[in-house]
Amino acid sequence: MPNLFRRCESNPLITTKDLPYEANTVFNPGVAEVDDEVVLLLRVEDRRGISHVTVARSNNGVDGWRIEREPLLAPGLPEWPYEEWGCEDARVTKIGEQEWAICYTAYSGFGPGVAIARTNDFCSVERLGLVLPPNNKDAVVFPERCQGRWRMLHRPLTDGQEHIWYACSDDMIHWGMPGALMLERGGPWWDGLKIGVGAVPIRTEEGWFLIYHGVKQLANRPIYRLGLAVLADSCRHAITRTSTWVFGPEEWYERTGDVPNVVYTCGTLLRGDEVWMYYGAADSCVCLATARLADLIRAAHEL
Repeated sequence: MPNLFRRCESNPLITTKDLPYEANTVFNPGVAEVDDEVVLLLRVEDRRGISHVTVARSNNGVDGWRIEREPLLAPGLPEWPYEEWGCEDARVTKIGEQEWAICYTAYSGFGPGVAIARTNDFCSVERLGLVLPPNNKDAVVFPERCQGRWRMLHRPLTDGQEHIWYACSDDMIHWGMPGALMLERGGPWWDGLKIGVGAVPIRTEEGWFLIYHGVKQLANRPIYRLGLAVLADSCRHAITRTSTWVFGPEEWYERTGDVPNVVYTCGTLLRGDEVWMYYGAADSCVCLATARLADLIRAAHEL
């Protein structure tokens, strides 16, 4: 297994000790680059067990994080009942010169569903509401239209199976024309139990580069690892996909936590020729690993 990703020496970057208020855990951040700053959308689980999304900013993307005292996306608003139990796992896509789409999991007694909000400053949001009903999650919007329509990847629960699907929209509110993109492999495979989208796909000369997570059921618990794929320009099928995982829980902060043996990404930044992958470790802290994009694309074809 090639050592594609290099873990940041400062890991974990953010723990609950860094928050300006009490919480149980912080993990699974979405990420954007705004005015030469790195902006993370942290999933914070409070001590009731309910999650919200809070903004953190850093000049260098590693340290000096300035974390907001109030959430950007908070559950419990009566006009948004499908978020009653939480706003989780935000994935951020730049869709304009100064506009971003935030896909997140809206959690309620009906189960997890896909919601979208828009922002131009990460200080406030315009909620579009629930766009795909439960049970569905792990959604992300592509950063450009394809054949005039927006494309989304998402992970519905279909007859006990959890595959990655795509959908299309003219307005980001009404989604249709679905299709299955990538399937869980089943059996003993590292991604046999379920798969889901990781970070926002990156446009390359070879197609859309995608990091995704796969889950295997061990004797007494699941283990979450990351694999790679390259998608066709149409966003409707995978050109190639790794047969092996490329990044898995190894360090103590990935092995020990509320949910042990988990590495889970919701966002990357392309900085020069490097992919900066921010990820949640063991559902308990926020970490960073980096890799050269060219090496990742090569691995997607060879592994």
